[in-house]
Amino acid sequence: MGSRLYPLALGNFAIGTGMFVTAGLLPPISADLGVSTSAAGQLMTVFALAYAVLSPVLAAVTARLSRKTLLLLALAVFVVGSVLTALAPTYGLVLATRVVAAAGAAMFTPTASGVANALTEPSRRGRALALVMGGMTVSSAIGVPLGTWLGGAVSWRATIWLVAALGVIGFIGVAAMVPRVTVETSGRLWERFAPLADRRVLAVLGTQLLAFASVFSAYTYIGSLFDLPLTAVLWAWGIGGVVGNQLGGRLTDTYGPRRMVFIGLVFTALFLALIPVANLALPVALVWAFVWGGLGWMVAPTQQFRTVSVVPGNVPIGLGLLSSAQYVGVFAAGIAGGAALDTFGRTGVVVLATALGLLNIVFTLATYRQARTPVTVPA
Repeated sequence: MGSRLYPLALGNFAIGTGMFVTAGLLPPISADLGVSTSAAGQLMTVFALAYAVLSPVLAAVTARLSRKTLLLLALAVFVVGSVLTALAPTYGLVLATRVVAAAGAAMFTPTASGVANALTEPSRRGRALALVMGGMTVSSAIGVPLGTWLGGAVSWRATIWLVAALGVIGFIGVAAMVPRVTVETSGRLWERFAPLADRRVLAVLGTQLLAFASVFSAYTYIGSLFDLPLTAVLWAWGIGGVVGNQLGGRLTDTYGPRRMVFIGLVFTALFLALIPVANLALPVALVWAFVWGGLGWMVAPTQQFRTVSVVPGNVPIGLGLLSSAQYVGVFAAGIAGGAALDTFGRTGVVVLATALGLLNIVFTLATYRQARTPVTVPA
């Protein structure tokens, strides 16, 4: 299983680095392009909005393509978008090129999860989804700190060139190792929204949106929340995310998604509230970042497992909607977090992130419904 899934994780590694590294590059980006820190943060916001909007549209347009062809096309578009970002001379053009890169990401990530689902037997599905999503978490542990350091030592554009190179490596891996699989999916746009008529689907998507809005309202502007070495804090957060993502997949297979979702949400909200404490000393910040990253990313495979369970006959579409909800949350986080930072400073960002985390706990408690019967997911 692993040899076929690792290239999918590698593609997600490139995409995750390209998106998340923006948080560590806000100072050099704002200085180079002559914009404020909150305006620089909108690069992640635009990426997220474009992903959320384009994901269902592009999925419908590309429905007739084989999944392997679509994965290769997606990475090619992502690489082109990243190259254009590295070359763009103005803030407006940089924003536009982020839309191109987001289009590639919007095609790749849900397709990769759907392929992983099709290649894996049901008893190992949680771990398989965690492996593929693990590319995102490893990007936060390795790609983002490396890119942040490179952006400070050389330039933020050098970091984006690195992202483009990672995308090329992912393309080669998919071309060489991922088999061709058949995953049935509809080419009609309206059918991609049909699962939204199911309240269980809306519950999963609502939890996903609020989870990412909470975490990324803080993460997007993390450079403004800490007076400590940012690269070290991001490194600890990413390492924690890798551990949490893998444990989340295994524990979901063992204990079920309900328990794991609530554990992740409750402790993530708690650790968001502790950001001022974490800023007191670097050792405290490193422990805090490791645990926060682990708890936050532990929810990711659990949410994918929930999605597969509530739409067993519509897995690719369900995972695509989950990705869209995730990036709507990141978009909301960028807008709300930037407004909070400009108006109330770092305290406003911490309060906003914690409040969204608490709201998500209440929402999930009110809407979570256990499946009445065991679900067997067709490959």
